[in-house]
Amino acid sequence: MMQMAIYNLTIPGEPVSKARPRVGVGGAYTPAKTKNYETLVKEMFYYTHGSLLLDGPIFAVIKAYFPIPKSESKKKRSLMATEIYYHTKSKDVDNIAKAILDSLNGVAYHDDKQVARLVVEKFYSETPRVELMLSVMEQYQN
Repeated sequence: MMQMAIYNLTIPGEPVSKARPRVGVGGAYTPAKTKNYETLVKEMFYYTHGSLLLDGPIFAVIKAYFPIPKSESKKKRSLMATEIYYHTKSKDVDNIAKAILDSLNGVAYHDDKQVARLVVEKFYSETPRVELMLSVMEQYQN
């Protein structure tokens, strides 16, 4: 399977996972933190790449980088800052992906159901951020 165009985006700040809808007096609503993050992702992608509306199956790679906890020892903090050190606390990878992929509906692609392959990883870093890579995959032809 061959990939064609590749689109990269870096979203600064600590990754935000998609929160469950809340129910209030006016009905169900998306929490403000989730809504604001999805708006940030959408606007950054649009500013960087415009409205692409990719067609066909999409391969997405999401790398989420979380802040190094201040409570860690100096030795461990140094290790986390210089080597690949996986983040295994809080925030499920599926909810991180959901926030990113949902926000790009109608901007990067028609609908996130086009994502046929997805890789999501969580790391520690001194620079919290999300790095996103999208590419259109070539279909197998029989």
